[in-house]
Amino acid sequence: MKITNKLLAECLGTFWLVFGGCGTAIFAGGSVGFLGVALAFGLTVVTMAYAIGHISGAHLNPAVSLGVFCNGRMTWKEMLLYWCAQIIGAIIAAAVLFGLVKAAGMEVGTFAANGYGEFFEGAAGYQQISCGGAFVIEAVLTFVFLMVILGATDDKHANGKFAGLAIGLCLTLIHLISIPLTNTSVNPARSISQAIFSENALALPQLWLFIVAPLVGAALAGFAYKGITCTCCCKKEAK
Repeated sequence: MKITNKLLAECLGTFWLVFGGCGTAIFAGGSVGFLGVALAFGLTVVTMAYAIGHISGAHLNPAVSLGVFCNGRMTWKEMLLYWCAQIIGAIIAAAVLFGLVKAAGMEVGTFAANGYGEFFEGAAGYQQISCGGAFVIEAVLTFVFLMVILGATDDKHANGKFAGLAIGLCLTLIHLISIPLTNTSVNPARSISQAIFSENALALPQLWLFIVAPLVGAALAGFAYKGITCTCCCKKEAK
């Protein structure tokens, strides 16, 4: 598959993830609650996994691409191109959502951006977690997310037919855990796009955490999964 096709697929897929997930939070969050928003993010990944997974792998997330790179499944040049496509797709989706918010006469407000601590002051259902706590939860959840992705898409050891479902359900669970804490990132592209348009004064100053923490968790998972599979292979060869 040509790199251009992959990049277009990643741009489209990330657009859908942000549009579907953040769009649900913005327009229907008050009706469907945290569970509904979590399901929306999970469903965007499931649908795109089967729609474009065979084209680009449906990363839809710079952290996923970094984890895949650290696991040895893509080059650093391809990873950087994926990052560009994903961020562009996310920003386009956020721009469309911003236009729809204005067209509906709604307040932009937080705009489904990520944050921690005072960011959610006065917001019903949210906890004011510390910066350190937010970093830990984002890094840990991204680590688990990448372990699931790398395992479910492992051509040598897994049944790839159900990879999209497993990954989507994992993302749903991740959101159920951390929406009340950080509004759930585990995806730098999703965080960047919403922070740009958010009216919350802390959205941009706190953005660094939602770029760094997911990337740290993803990189650790990429190396960890490689170590686990190498250990398993060595044991089988020894027998």
